[in-house]
Amino acid sequence: MRFLLPCLLALSISPALFAEETTEDWQARFQSTYIWQQSSGFPAAYSGQNSLSDQRESGYTFTATAFLGARPWRGGEVYMNAEVGQGAPLSGLTGLGGFTNGEATKVSGKQLKGYLQRLFLRQTWNLGGESEYIASDLNRMAGFVDKNRFVLTAGNFSTLDVFDGNAYAKDPRTQFLNWSNMAHTAFDYAADARGFGWGFAGEWYHDDWVFRFGRMTGPKEPNGETLDFQLLKHFGDQVELEHAHQIAGQPGKVRLLAWRDRAVLATFNDASAWYVSHPGGNPQAIFDVRNGAQIKYGVGINIEQAINDDLGFFLRAMRADGRTETYAFTEADGSFATGLQLKGSAWARAGDTLGLSWMRNTISTDRRNYLSLGAISYFIGDGGLNYHPESILETYYSLKVINGLWLAADYQRIANPAYNADRGPANIGSLRVHAEF
Repeated sequence: MRFLLPCLLALSISPALFAEETTEDWQARFQSTYIWQQSSGFPAAYSGQNSLSDQRESGYTFTATAFLGARPWRGGEVYMNAEVGQGAPLSGLTGLGGFTNGEATKVSGKQLKGYLQRLFLRQTWNLGGESEYIASDLNRMAGFVDKNRFVLTAGNFSTLDVFDGNAYAKDPRTQFLNWSNMAHTAFDYAADARGFGWGFAGEWYHDDWVFRFGRMTGPKEPNGETLDFQLLKHFGDQVELEHAHQIAGQPGKVRLLAWRDRAVLATFNDASAWYVSHPGGNPQAIFDVRNGAQIKYGVGINIEQAINDDLGFFLRAMRADGRTETYAFTEADGSFATGLQLKGSAWARAGDTLGLSWMRNTISTDRRNYLSLGAISYFIGDGGLNYHPESILETYYSLKVINGLWLAADYQRIANPAYNADRGPANIGSLRVHAEF
């Protein structure tokens, strides 16, 4: 990685490509992110096959992405993202519900690998009302649209590109690192192992309201890389209602999200029964009892609220049914996250950001009973379980070095990693370099 910092420095000095309130007919942008993490080790009464290591360890991820877009016709936008990545996440990406690095799913080893990350069409039909300006961003070209409009996104993208947005806690490349701050931890959205799939999403904007719906492909096997394209048989559905408002003159949004997966999954009760009846058998008993299509679902609320021009508040809470194994995201059946984001204007560093959050993840009785037997699931399993909710404190400071280049320091303290009070707390320090132009 010796080449990384010079490359990022060179890229970061590029001037802004587009002036404000202009319309883009094409887009070519780039990002690169390097995240280094270290765990100092922690006390543990025991460890299992899928435990977070209680020894001192370090890990890293690196991604570089080209974002290309064009307007082929009126209202139409086509985007393609090509990405390379490499890395070695802490403990091989096991041992937590709320993982410490949101970039970790995009890498698959220490060898640099390239892949097509997104290829999708976005079509906007303007329906009247006042005009509003959409600023240029990654995978979003600048231009004017009606406040009343319908937007269709179709192709290869992430469910999180459309659903569960939040101005203060969303992007691990620029904001909080933990998975529990980039989305509802209990949102088991359909995707491949990197977090992407094929499908569609519709968004109906009407003044201060937005209604969203969509269906996406999931993996053929839970948490796998190969997608199942039988969208009438196996899928992930989601609907979301959003309302924008103002409190004391400051903007905010409330989002209500419901989702449903249909896939070949193991139920924890079946897996527990199999494990008890096969002493000495495979501790990952979920692999032995996947039988027929199962339904899993959840509902959640997502709030963002500006307190003043520099300070913002966010909150997410979700509950899932918890009967079945994880389909494509992480090991959680209930989740709560809240926090604050503060710009550095007060100390004459307007480009800097300070964030503070607290997260709490829980698992269902069915999943808890399964793990208590000593069995393991896809990401967690300590060989036993003294259940207690997993709680995470995270804070970060992002320093704007020059236009297009940020350095960040992040600290996470995780009590009861993988819901086990016999292990931890774990302390994770991180450094991040992010360039974008």
